[in-house]
Amino acid sequence: MISVGVLFGGRSGEHEVSRCSAASVFDALDRTKYNVTAIGVDYDGKWYPQKDCASVTDPSFGKVLPLDKNGDWVVNNFEDKGQLVLREIESGEMIRIDVVFPVMHGTYCEDGTMQGFLELICVPYVGAGVLGSSAGMDKDATKRLLRDRGIPVVPWEMVTRSDWTADKNKIIDMAESRFGYPFFVKPANAGSSVGVNKVKDRASADHGISDALRYDIKVLIEPAVDCREIECAVLGNDNPKASVLGEVIAHHDFYSYDAKYLDANGASLSIPAKLDEPIADKIRAAAVDGYKALYLEGLARVDFFIDKKTGDFFLNEPNTLPGFTSISMYPKLWEATGLPYRDLLDELIKLALSRAESRRSIETRFAV
Repeated sequence: MISVGVLFGGRSGEHEVSRCSAASVFDALDRTKYNVTAIGVDYDGKWYPQKDCASVTDPSFGKVLPLDKNGDWVVNNFEDKGQLVLREIESGEMIRIDVVFPVMHGTYCEDGTMQGFLELICVPYVGAGVLGSSAGMDKDATKRLLRDRGIPVVPWEMVTRSDWTADKNKIIDMAESRFGYPFFVKPANAGSSVGVNKVKDRASADHGISDALRYDIKVLIEPAVDCREIECAVLGNDNPKASVLGEVIAHHDFYSYDAKYLDANGASLSIPAKLDEPIADKIRAAAVDGYKALYLEGLARVDFFIDKKTGDFFLNEPNTLPGFTSISMYPKLWEATGLPYRDLLDELIKLALSRAESRRSIETRFAV
């Protein structure tokens, strides 16, 4: 039986969201196929396998996985070839994992750092590799790669914390001149709309940019586009496939963190999205093309804007480890396409093992 480690939590502003997604994945994995261990990572980055784990109710997120800090665990690399091994220092207890399912959002997982660690110890894992995760997480890098591929993106300016500290007024003047009001400011490396602010006038610009810079050392400034928000789920390694499209209809000023997770009436989903077939086909093709351009593997939810005035579409960003509750857009899109939640999890694990097998064929010694 395959041992699956569901990794959740982490050093991220999306720690709590991760606990919610992980509860759904943990509960849904087929126990006739997998031996499942939940592994919580706390805000300090320490790992804790959860004993007798079961999801618990939460007032904000419905249900979450608990993160009990029991024992003093270390991660051993190459204890057993191709397995993640966790050892409790005092008792010597060991837990072996064949494939890691990281249900962690944001920094120190979705950005390629966790993927790099798992690559070093030769352990299979679900989702994109180091380059794809890093490129897909960094919104500035994402836009540059997509633009070079010829895929339309919303115009942007990148601002660093040092730029902001050196001359705030210069930055605000630039944003006013290029984009006008309102404009959006968002951390380059964050998800779930953490740190995203809609700036409506000069008086609110200082707060909006400063708040975004709490979550990253660089931020993007973009014009506000009066748009429809369309999402596409992509699945696969070398030959990825796109799902039907869905539309997010936000009932807040924009699709904020509160609208996504804390307000039950913050947004509604329309699946399939009400679009003419020609534009839907173009967006699905762009989702797959963007997925390949960013070197993504396993899965991603690819998000688009459609300008309500012009009808033009823009690829906004990929989410390489999207929300994974049973009502999250990614699994719902695949369910609408004909792939139920539990079967989707099976497919993701197969893709992880297949990629690991392929990578093992790479020569690591140069023979003359």
